[in-house]
Amino acid sequence: MEFNSFINRYPSQRMTVFAKKAMVATSQPLAAEAGLEIIKKGGNAIDAAIATAACLTVVEPTSNGIGGDAFAIVWHKNKLHGLNSSGPAPKSLTIEKLKNKGYKTMPTHGFIPVTVPGVPYAWRELSKRFGNLPLKEVLEPAIAYAIEGYPVSPIVSENWKEAFNKYKKNLKGEEYEEWFKTFTIEGEFPKPGVLWRSKDMGRTLTELGESECLSFYEGDIAEKIDKFSRKYNGYLGKEDLLEFKPEWVNPISVNYRGYDIWELPPNTHGLVVLMALNILNNFQLEYGKVSSQHIIIEAMKLAYEDGLRYITDYNKMKVPVSRLLSKEYAYKRAKLIGEKAIRPIHGNPNLGGTVYLSTADNEGNMVSYIQSNFMDFGSGLVVPGTGINLHNRGCSFSLDNSLDNCLEPGKKTYHTIIPGFITKKDRPIGPFGVMGKYMQPQGHVQVVTNLIDFNHNPQEALDRPRWQWVGNKEILVEPNFSKDIVENLIDLGHEIKYSEDIGSFGRGQIILRKDKVLIGGTEPRADGNISSW
Repeated sequence: MEFNSFINRYPSQRMTVFAKKAMVATSQPLAAEAGLEIIKKGGNAIDAAIATAACLTVVEPTSNGIGGDAFAIVWHKNKLHGLNSSGPAPKSLTIEKLKNKGYKTMPTHGFIPVTVPGVPYAWRELSKRFGNLPLKEVLEPAIAYAIEGYPVSPIVSENWKEAFNKYKKNLKGEEYEEWFKTFTIEGEFPKPGVLWRSKDMGRTLTELGESECLSFYEGDIAEKIDKFSRKYNGYLGKEDLLEFKPEWVNPISVNYRGYDIWELPPNTHGLVVLMALNILNNFQLEYGKVSSQHIIIEAMKLAYEDGLRYITDYNKMKVPVSRLLSKEYAYKRAKLIGEKAIRPIHGNPNLGGTVYLSTADNEGNMVSYIQSNFMDFGSGLVVPGTGINLHNRGCSFSLDNSLDNCLEPGKKTYHTIIPGFITKKDRPIGPFGVMGKYMQPQGHVQVVTNLIDFNHNPQEALDRPRWQWVGNKEILVEPNFSKDIVENLIDLGHEIKYSEDIGSFGRGQIILRKDKVLIGGTEPRADGNISSW
């Protein structure tokens, strides 16, 4: 397939955006504009990604925060680089301690699911290795929005409302009071267009800029986190923060119809995307055919079951990534796909909420970046006086010692946030991603097949109605999904329901490069925006 077929083949609900010098695509207009502003000041795509990410912690706190984790894939000087800035479980946290307290599963809120946050160190590493501008300058737009305030956008307000109602009902302890002080206005969630600010967050971002983020791990901010944790018998301590360092990793890939699709290795579940595409390489897909939708769904189910079984901290994996991505294993899994929907089970290879953003500049740099607090605002814990909302990523751990992703001190858990990237014959095609917890691999596969198999342009690839596998034969589809296709899929044994929860189907961004022109698509399910130059 020629790259030209990505462009203008189909009409789109939104206009595909074209630019020459630079492009920033994300789920919130103010953050996208901040990234472009940094490029115009002499920054590059990496600086823009950091500026956009920092702004998103302020203007979309419902999905991410300073106290979360981050991952990035960076194309710089004709080479692809991967950054894993997810933190491990505290060294004092064990399965035995939790079971002695009566826990059978990891809780969602409070200090127990709080792992070491990686976001600030991600900004530091990206800036030091690739950035043009001082980190302090790159964080200035985020600082301004935090201190001066900004009008809350509609979808962010709706997500804020949902989280507020949930937290008001479930978070009762004294340790949660700071969250309500920080993220409400006179005891209520901010309505669309209402100005919201956090001077505490502004001061924290200023301190991060001045210390190049080291204050979070070995300075005043680390002391505040440690004091807060000790006060409420938490497990995260300053020694955990001090020992943390992000990892520069080699992205992993499969070749799909002549394009190399890149993801980061475990502990992320980008591996699920590649396993699904590897299975799909055994089939020919046609746009609009029920049989093709059926095959994609079945491949996704099989890959996901393997991912949920085997993915954990890379250094703790019992099954090598190379074995899970072998063509022989993909063929074996593909043979399980028949004319009817199946209840998937994991295979045996030994026998054979998040925000996402993309940036690009006229130097050739491109960034695929994602960061998250996981569920809603995360743990519900805000470090007093800082505006830092701690994430709850550790709730993905299992308390069953026999499972690969069981909790261990200093271990990284299965991670849902994944940036993606496409290349062809060693040249960059561009970054893409779809955020949304366990929807993310499914969103990646649907975007890739839309682009490559069905010849959609970037905006069309994001606009297309999505489906979501939720277990066994159960599939959720968006309200605008074709009724004819749904009826035919039901005839094939799929158990399908329409869902009004549009947010659960993920939110994505795409920037592609053809020669010297940038082509972007942004998410219609969010307050998405592309800032271009």
